[in-house]
Amino acid sequence: MSALNSSSTPLSAATLARFDREVAKYPADQKQSAVMACLAIVQQEQGHVSTDSEAQIAAHLGMPVMAVHEVTTFYNMYNQRPVGKYKLNVCTNLPCQLRDGSKALKHLEEKLGISMGQTTADGLFTLQQSECLGACADSPVMLVNDRTMCSFMSNERLDQLIAGLKGAQ
Repeated sequence: MSALNSSSTPLSAATLARFDREVAKYPADQKQSAVMACLAIVQQEQGHVSTDSEAQIAAHLGMPVMAVHEVTTFYNMYNQRPVGKYKLNVCTNLPCQLRDGSKALKHLEEKLGISMGQTTADGLFTLQQSECLGACADSPVMLVNDRTMCSFMSNERLDQLIAGLKGAQ
């Protein structure tokens, strides 16, 4: 367990109650089916999913820690380390690449002064690549904080997005 990705804080009773509400949606012998919901709850509350919280989820759901970790690492929507206030996922799949996706990523790297996978010094932005976001006709596309899809992201639109997010502070 790396120090960067661990936390010794036990999950709160409120968090465990939220887990139980998710678990109740499945047959009693299939409570591990709630693993994705539990990971999302932890991330919502803590900003990322630490290896310690993975272990606590595994214990709560009665499944191996490695099985929880496999889910965390398979999906890029789960942050395995702290990220900036705004997580920018730029699609780097082939259709977006053919329509300036790599140029959009490069523009953001230059604009923010960071490389893909890094967070700005002020903690505002984390820049990541993403697999297909299902909006190929709108490329280049990106997802902000795993929730807001942004399409047709020219350099001008990227600049407007960054300025708007900075202005929201």
